[in-house]
Amino acid sequence: MRIFNKHLRLQDVTIMYFTALAALMVILVASYQAPSFPVDVSSIKQSPSRSLPPLPMPFRAPLDPRGELQLAWNISYAKQEIYMELQVAELKHGVVLGMSDRGELTNADLVVLWDSGTKSYFGDAWSDSEGHVSLDSQQDYELIEAKEKPDGFYLLFKRPFSTCDPKDYLIEEGTVHIIYGLLDQPLASLEELNLSRIHTGVQRVLMLRPDDPSPTLGPDLQTIDVVAPDVIIPSQETTYWCFIQKLPENMPKNHIIMYESVITPGNEAIVHHIEVFECSPDMMDVPQYSGSCDDNMKPRKLNYCRHVLAAWAMGAEAFYYPPDAGLAIGGPGSSRFLRLEVHYHNPLLIAGRRDSSGIRLHYTPRLRRYDAGIMELGLVYTPVMAIPPKQHTFYLTGYCTSKCTQTALPPGGIYVFASQLHTHLAGRGVRTVLVRGGKEVEIVQEDQHFSTHYQTIRVLRKMVNILPGDVLLTKCTYNTEDRSKPTVGGFGIMEEMCVNYIHYYPRIQLELCKSHIDMGYLQKYFNFINRFHGNEQCVCGEVDVTQQFSQLDWDDFTGEVLDSLYNTAPIFMHCNQSTARLFPGEWEKQPIPVVTSTLEKHRYPCEGGAVPTS
Repeated sequence: MRIFNKHLRLQDVTIMYFTALAALMVILVASYQAPSFPVDVSSIKQSPSRSLPPLPMPFRAPLDPRGELQLAWNISYAKQEIYMELQVAELKHGVVLGMSDRGELTNADLVVLWDSGTKSYFGDAWSDSEGHVSLDSQQDYELIEAKEKPDGFYLLFKRPFSTCDPKDYLIEEGTVHIIYGLLDQPLASLEELNLSRIHTGVQRVLMLRPDDPSPTLGPDLQTIDVVAPDVIIPSQETTYWCFIQKLPENMPKNHIIMYESVITPGNEAIVHHIEVFECSPDMMDVPQYSGSCDDNMKPRKLNYCRHVLAAWAMGAEAFYYPPDAGLAIGGPGSSRFLRLEVHYHNPLLIAGRRDSSGIRLHYTPRLRRYDAGIMELGLVYTPVMAIPPKQHTFYLTGYCTSKCTQTALPPGGIYVFASQLHTHLAGRGVRTVLVRGGKEVEIVQEDQHFSTHYQTIRVLRKMVNILPGDVLLTKCTYNTEDRSKPTVGGFGIMEEMCVNYIHYYPRIQLELCKSHIDMGYLQKYFNFINRFHGNEQCVCGEVDVTQQFSQLDWDDFTGEVLDSLYNTAPIFMHCNQSTARLFPGEWEKQPIPVVTSTLEKHRYPCEGGAVPTS
């Protein structure tokens, strides 16, 4: 057989040469990929050469309702890696830990420990759209240690924030939905595993946290415990319990400089999140109440206890105010009444469990330089902002305009150091961005895996300075695929909100900087859509907005026009003082702020870019 043809040109030979060279390079690169086989756990247990993760593990959360699975972790921003320690009280034949967009068992990024009956294995895996599990061809979880201790089995491993593997979850700022499961029998092969056939659960945590050391609090520190009054936790999956607590009479002005959770021992896996609200100072008295927050018979005045003082969610650490600021409590202009709200998550329907959990406020009479303030950004609680039914993704944006910040902010502006994002059940993501001179310059807070079941005040990794003339956009993402009727804005849990409560200093009179669409333009929308669908008997203006939305024919066109309207029509700007009155000025029919350039998503090194370090 003749291999070379004498008629081949030099150009042909050159092409063949470089083609062969390219093929060889592909083979060589592939041979250096991470191993695509599981790790034999017995080969790791006694390996002294592997470096242990940064100790101690400062962040931890129970995963299951009984607290038999505990996850602890630490973060290396320098290496962009996360170290995890999984403790299993009673390990039978293996354990599954994973992450997915909203806690689904399908299309999840998994790490699995399993035994075949003779050996134990550890590997990076993933689940498909039906829950079937396969070993990942790119092994990005590195096992560090596997050890049996008196209180359970411990598994130490690490992985990068980003692996650039499409089957892996990108760990980023905001909520991370953790899924877990226990194996009750050996597996000859990992491919035998289907997550729908084992006991599983979901937990939510903030994985990436600021790593600043805890500050010194100084002398004269006092405490108030705002806790549930020995509540018998109802034997139902979800309970929101409300309790009214009085502050001491004639309490002078103090500064809250730190707060932390107080969890009744044994209830760590049931107490899901806690909030403390201050009631309106205008109310001289608030009735005593201890019961369900959803009870129709609860006192109406509880609805006026909405000023956030403190918020904690499972896995959160103590919250510290910046050294120059504290949150005022007591004294003129404050309320004597606080409302505690505790969310109990009791999926096992455990009965008879008593609880006195809550939040401990640490305060001092030694006032700091600045009062801290809390300002509401986003959308006004009104039905004029609505989400069509059957939407996979729908966006609503609330504005804090340059006119409002120019009117209300001091020359040096304010410094935002923390925030609490808030939507109701349809919310899937929240993002507040700072716009200066028409350009997005900084993300104040973002959570694209947001869950209304996991809300807490989140310390910013870097304080954000908001100046007069700046614009703040708060954009919320919603999903209403499970709903057949439109979802309007409002206070009810089946209605929607889009809010970011920013914590800042120095405190100013601007209490609320929010918007909604101009009502006149919304009425034009109702008229147009009704005519388009041949409804000549439009009752627009004769019934309320909620009814008008519910009476529309909701097809794709109706939703697309509403989306276009929200992104182009003038807005009513609510630039409110702490007295609930608008600042002087013209606030109706204001143009939507123009954004000429947007921030690009930060890239990790494997994506050809870099993320900021701590």
